Amino acid sequence: MVSGIGSLRQAVIRFAGMTQAQMVEGPLEIVSLSGTLTRDGAHLHASVSDREGRVVGGHLGRGCIVRTTAEVLIAPVAGFRLTRETDPATGYAELVVRPRDE
Repeated sequence: MVSGIGSLRQAVIRFAGMTQAQMVEGPLEIVSLSGTLTRDGAHLHASVSDREGRVVGGHLGRGCIVRTTAEVLIAPVAGFRLTRETDPATGYAELVVRPRDE
């Protein structure tokens, strides 16, 4: 994920240290969007601002609704294969980067 901008009617964001995502009602502007996309899943973080300019951000969850537009720029990582594998220490599906020929 190279970048993302646009607007949302609502965002679903899990804030730092929380286990559950929260619904943030809009209208919202996407201030930043970054992360990784693999065939095994996505790990995206976003910052959004409300009509007063207050900004919140965190782990982007399912359920966001685009308001007018979302411009998302995605580019492959040449020469590498991105996957997600469960890390036995954390239990999370962590990003693994390997050369394509491996």
